[in-house]
Amino acid sequence: MQMLRIICVVPLQMNIKLNYLYRDGGNYKNYGQVVFANSLNLPLGEIEKRLSIHLIDNEWFVAAAWQLPELFFERSSFFDLDWHEFQSIEATEAPADSGEISEWLKGLLRHHTPNSPSS
Repeated sequence: MQMLRIICVVPLQMNIKLNYLYRDGGNYKNYGQVVFANSLNLPLGEIEKRLSIHLIDNEWFVAAAWQLPELFFERSSFFDLDWHEFQSIEATEAPADSGEISEWLKGLLRHHTPNSPSS
């Protein structure tokens, strides 16, 4: 009698790192990142698609409206904006420091107007 061996592969839950920056009027940059848990194993493509509809001109966002840490410099000038620049998202094994990505995305839907320069 031959034994049947079944191997079940459970996908490793990867957290999601969101990379962004603040660029002041003098083009000085301050980089930041947050790591979200991804217990629903949302694919990166889906996360980026859901996030991108809330970007201003496909690139910018207001960190406070997105409930992300602001990366402003101590000094500011007349030419500085409140907008932060989205860089990328990536899967990471780093520990989560910013809650659950699915809940954060739901929060964007409740508090942010899609692709609006007046956001």
